[in-house]
Amino acid sequence: MPVPKDEFDQLHPCDFYTAEELLEPDRMYTVYEIARMLQDLAPDAGIDVETEEVLLDWAIPWVMRNADDLVVGEPRDDEDPGYYGLKQ
Repeated sequence: MPVPKDEFDQLHPCDFYTAEELLEPDRMYTVYEIARMLQDLAPDAGIDVETEEVLLDWAIPWVMRNADDLVVGEPRDDEDPGYYGLKQ
């Protein structure tokens, strides 16, 4: 249910990292690692499944929005995720 803006003590701009700001040029990342990094967590930070699902809700649109600046690497195994990195 929508709530009035004045119910919040503070409102923040909705800023996201660019691909160049977030990713190292010589590395490839899974969407799970990107999700953590978008929240200023280490790529290998341990988080619970519920939190990871919420973070993925942010990361997947970020990957889509930054697709022009990214390359994709195939998963190493059928059950592994693909990898994303900076286009060079």
